Formats: sequence, C-alpha cells, structure tokens
Amino acid sequence: MNRFLAILLGMIIVATAHAQTTSRIRANVVSLANNVLVVKTAVGKEIRLQLNDKTTISYAKLIKLTDIKEGDFVGSAAMPGPDGKLVAREVHLFPPDRRGTGEGHRPMDEPGTTMTNATVAKTFKGVRGQELTMQYKGGEKIIIVPEGTPIVINEVGDKSLLVPGSAVVISAQTAPDGSVTALRIQATSKDGVKPVT
Repeated sequence: MNRFLAILLGMIIVATAHAQTTSRIRANVVSLANNVLVVKTAVGKEIRLQLNDKTTISYAKLIKLTDIKEGDFVGSAAMPGPDGKLVAREVHLFPPDRRGTGEGHRPMDEPGTTMTNATVAKTFKGVRGQELTMQYKGGEKIIIVPEGTPIVINEVGDKSLLVPGSAVVISAQTAPDGSVTALRIQATSKDGVKPVT
C-alpha cells in the first residue's frame, strides 16, 4: 500500500512539473530572429516567445457591418455606455469552421471590457447605432454598434507581419522552466488594421 501511494505521489509530482499556464499578451513587436519573437508590453516589459510549427498567425481584415447576418457567429469586445448598455469596441465575424469558439459572455483583461461570443439572433437599427441581439448558451446580450466601429474577419497571415512596431495580441503558453511559446498571434495587417480582440 505504501509503495502504491509513493507511486501515485510521484505521478502527481510529475504531472505538476509538466503543468503549463496560458496567458494573453498585448504588445508591440521588437524583433523576430531564429523563431524567437521579442515583444514589449505597454508597461515596457520585454517578453521573449518561441515560435514553432504549430504557432498560427492571423490578421484582421476590415469588412462592413452589413456583411454580418442573423445566424452568424460573432465576437464583440464592448464596454458599458452611460445608460449601462453594452457598446461595441469592435465586432469580429467568425468563419463557419470556428462557430462556437469561446461561446459566452465574460470579462476581458482590460478593466471594464467584456467579450461576448454568440450567434446573432436579431439585428436592427437603433438610435445610437445598429443593435445586435446576441444569444449564447444560457444567456443573451444586446450590443450597440456605433458607426465607425471596426468590423473585421480574421485572415491567415505569416511571419512577414511580425515587423518591429507591429501591434500584436498573443495567446502564449508558459512552461514550468519559464520559457514562453506563442500559440496564436494576431498581428497588425499590412493595411495597418490592428488586432481588435
């Protein structure tokens, strides 16, 4: 019995040692060389990230709000307006193969900002802009989309987008030894459209 407990404890220790944490990094590119991406955050912290064959790179392409139809799956970062209603900072149209990604409503890393990933149940013109009724499992949100709000869809990109000064949003994984690997990178497009989520 004691031997069994020792083996079990050893397995737990090994599993813990292999535990990795994921995080979201908003920054600007400093350099890229030999698959090592160096970025600097808004507070001046430099982070080195390893890129590998599984790292995906994408960029935001501007589309029109009229391209979004009822039944589409979208994501929107929003903040409450003076009346408490959610006002979109951007709207992101997901391609059909990514329907359901991150479905729900939750706070983001930026104080006061929320993210809603949901199906557009209804769209109508309101006083302050187009309003989207967004439904997700267990809830519904109405989001006001004022004129001029960035409406985007992600396109596949490559390392040529990772130029010094380019704004990026990175989903990263930190290993127990402190090394950081970039899983997904959203970069500024060649047209200058910055990542919006």
